[in-house]
Parts: sequence; structure tokens; C-alpha cells
Amino acid sequence: MLRIDNLGKRYGGHSVFQGLNQTFGPGCVALCEEESTGKSTLLGIVAGAIAPDAGDVWIDGHSMAREPLLAKARLACVPDDCLAFPSRTGRGLLEQIAAEKNAALDDAVFDLACRLGLEPHLDKCFEQMSTGTRRKVFLAAAALGDPAVIVADGPSNGLDAQARAALAEQFRTWSRDRVVLFASHDAELVRACGAKVVGVAALR
Repeated sequence: MLRIDNLGKRYGGHSVFQGLNQTFGPGCVALCEEESTGKSTLLGIVAGAIAPDAGDVWIDGHSMAREPLLAKARLACVPDDCLAFPSRTGRGLLEQIAAEKNAALDDAVFDLACRLGLEPHLDKCFEQMSTGTRRKVFLAAAALGDPAVIVADGPSNGLDAQARAALAEQFRTWSRDRVVLFASHDAELVRACGAKVVGVAALR
């Protein structure tokens, strides 16, 4: 469902990583290393937000380099920075992503929003939301379009206890037939969703 093929990335004269190769089947995988190990860069490349210097990413059989639209159609991403659209409402972003994926804004999305405690805030603009509430919008959006791969950078950051429990339950549900790849220092979340812990350097 997710394959990274000989990935490499440099910033100036610094090599973040090179020669990363791994195939992921359904399940939760957590990157829990310290900072400056390339976790966010790797997740950005998998999500198609950062271009690698070498290699490719395959999402459900589609090459991110050659078929980016098809690859991204099978992908959901919860970024570290959830303030990309400060004047957009939460509901507006859900509608935008649903339209981009040609997906229905259905009960499954609003059920997840409810369990995350998001519903009272859906009509607020992002600039009026707390960090945790912004993240909840992107987590709810991940339920759109039946993605094969969910990528999340710090998914529990800023979440209250109710939302963290709902997130762990949702990750477990998704991991039955999808890849959930996330970076987090939240040991409780990692345990609760039964994630396999790996390091970026081990993906060779």
C-alpha cells in the first residue's frame, strides 16, 4: 500500500537521509526518534509536499513522481502546521478536500468530528481556533475518500484527553486495512494504537 524506493534528501551540504527503502502493509507505524532525524522531511515526501532528491514514493500502486494526482487521491495527510488556511472555516476546508477527492462529506466524517469534540468549532475560521482544534479538522478530513495511506506529523499535539482517546481508536480502526504512518513523542498514543516503532535510519 505504501512503498518508499531509494529515497534521498539533502539540504545544502547536509544529507538528511539516503537510500531509504521500505514497503508498508496495513498497520500503524510510529516514528518516535528525537528531533533532526528526518521524520518530518520523510513524512513530507510521502505526502507529496516535499520533493526528494532521489527515489520515489508509491501510494497504492501510484508513483508520486509520475502520477502525483492519482497518488495523492489515495492519501490523507495531517501536517504539523495546521494553519495553512487562516481565513477558511473548518467546514469549508472539509468541503474543499471532499471536492478535491470527489468524495462525499458523509456521516463517517461528522461522526469522527463529533468523537474528537470538533463539531462546535466547525464554523470558526482557523485563525480563531486553538492548535488542537485545527488539528482535529485535518484528522476529520483524513476520513474523506477512503485513503489507503494516512500520514500524520504530531497527530496528538494539542489534543485534549477525549480527542486523544478517539484518535487512538480511529488509528486502530484505520490500521486494519490501511497504512497509518505518523511521527510522535506521545508514548501513550503509540501504545494505545498498537503502533510498530521504527527509526528513519532503519528504513534501509
